[in-house]
Amino acid sequence: MNTPAHLIFGLAAFGRPGNRAVTGAALAGALIPDLSLYLLAGTHLGILGTPPHVVFNELYFSDAWQAVFRIDNSFLLWGMLLVAALAMRRAWLVALCGAALLHIGLDFPLHHDDGRAHFWPLSTWIFQSPVSYWDPAHYGRIVGAIELALVCAVGLWLWRRFTGRWMRVLITALVMIQAVPGIMFALMF
Repeated sequence: MNTPAHLIFGLAAFGRPGNRAVTGAALAGALIPDLSLYLLAGTHLGILGTPPHVVFNELYFSDAWQAVFRIDNSFLLWGMLLVAALAMRRAWLVALCGAALLHIGLDFPLHHDDGRAHFWPLSTWIFQSPVSYWDPAHYGRIVGAIELALVCAVGLWLWRRFTGRWMRVLITALVMIQAVPGIMFALMF
C-alpha cells in the first residue's frame, strides 16, 4: 500500500480531533514502517547517485536492507509495544503502535514479491501474496483502484471530522499525493 494511504488510514483509525499528541502519534505510527525505506532509498538516490534499478532491484532485497525492514515491520515488536502502551495507559503511544500495526496489517496481504519478514524475530519468513498493491501482473490495477477509492472516501470523512486548517491541508495533500499519479497514469495510458 502507498504511504499516503497508510497515513490516511492511520489517522482515521487512531487520530483524535483536538488531541495533537494522539493525532501526531497516529501519523508517526502510520509512517514509521516505511520510513527506513525512504531514508535508505533517498540516501542512495539523492545523495549517492545510485541508479533506481540498483536501489529497487538489488539493494531493496539485500540482507542489510531486509534486516532493517524486519525490525520496523515486525508484528511481534509492534504488538509488544502496544501491550506496554495499553498497560501504561498512554493514549499517544497506543495511537503510535496501533497505526504502525494497521500499516503492517494492510501491507501483509498486498505484497507479492516485495514483502517483509513480519514475524521477526521468531521467523524471517516472508509471505508472498497472490495480490500486489502495485504490480499489474498480480491485480495491482484493481487493488490500486480500490485503494484510491478508499483513500478518497476516508479522506473526505477525515476532512469533515478535522476542522482545523492545517489538518485539512494535510488531509487534502495526502489524498492528492495518492490520487494524482494514478489519474495522470490513466490519462497517459
